[in-house]
Amino acid sequence: MLSVYIKEINAFFSSLIGYLSIIVFLLLTGLFIFVFPDTSLLHQPFATLDPLFSMAPLIFIFLIPAITMRSLSEEWSNNTFELLATKPLTTIQILAGKYFAALTLVVFAILPTLLYYYTIHELGSPRGNLDRGAIMGSYIGLIFLSMVFTSIGILASSLSRNQIVAFLLAAFLCFFMYYGFFYLSNLPVFVGNWDVFIQSLGIDYHYASISRGLVDTRDVVYFLSLSVLFLAIAQYVIDNRK
Repeated sequence: MLSVYIKEINAFFSSLIGYLSIIVFLLLTGLFIFVFPDTSLLHQPFATLDPLFSMAPLIFIFLIPAITMRSLSEEWSNNTFELLATKPLTTIQILAGKYFAALTLVVFAILPTLLYYYTIHELGSPRGNLDRGAIMGSYIGLIFLSMVFTSIGILASSLSRNQIVAFLLAAFLCFFMYYGFFYLSNLPVFVGNWDVFIQSLGIDYHYASISRGLVDTRDVVYFLSLSVLFLAIAQYVIDNRK
């Protein structure tokens, strides 16, 4: 697994993929946080990083599929997966190496946003007047959300030889898993407590729960289970293709 992980990390940073992913994420979040007046922290009546954590999932819906779309699609299209499969590696090890490499790149993109936290910490009146628990919970939720989106991206990449198809499929699945259940719960066919149950199936429900600063084990289990589920489906797809 480690050899696949190192190979993928080198592939990300030996091309523009890794650098562009980080730059695009920081540029977009920076525009929303400091430039656009409707979401700018400089126009908020109190110190908060809510605009960052509300916009980051929407950016990741497109950014993470762009990072993962080549993970397996490129192997299929170049017929190099057969060579990879001849090495003493199981399908799980190959998937884990590619998964953690893509997730590492996403984490690298998130880490510089700590500078935003420092900026708001210094600009607060009084200095440091922040809800640290909610911010810490939001960062943890963002990592868990990235884990699920990355597993979806790996699954989409395992389904198609075409990287564009893999990107579109992953973006659609990420969008549906994040927003889809909320909109489904608003349909008039769901009455009583069914609407809350349908909402709880979506990522947005659990991401918002963690972002309040309370890390509930149910939310952690949800994110971990979903990540494992999509990777297990990817393993099934690869084993069938092999």
